[in-house]
Amino acid sequence: MEVYVNLKKVGRNVLLAVCDCELLGKTLREDKIVFRIKDEFYNGRKATVDEAMVMISNSTIVNLVGKTCVEEAISMGYVHPDAVIKIEGIPHAQIMKL
Repeated sequence: MEVYVNLKKVGRNVLLAVCDCELLGKTLREDKIVFRIKDEFYNGRKATVDEAMVMISNSTIVNLVGKTCVEEAISMGYVHPDAVIKIEGIPHAQIMKL
């Protein structure tokens, strides 16, 4: 399974954005939340989910959106299931390593 990954150096941080391929460019809305899965933020290149999980270990800030990448991050122990929110039923999680 492939996902989009975008890795950026921001100051002292390494920011990784990961989204399931079918979500790129979509806008999710629920109550007052408007979540845009922007091409310029998430689309660096396509990668396998396994590659994306390896990239998490070298990142300090991670944004994940989509069932495939969030569930894999949970199974790898990067994300606690209680830390996941759903917007229009789509899982979203963030990781910050301080």
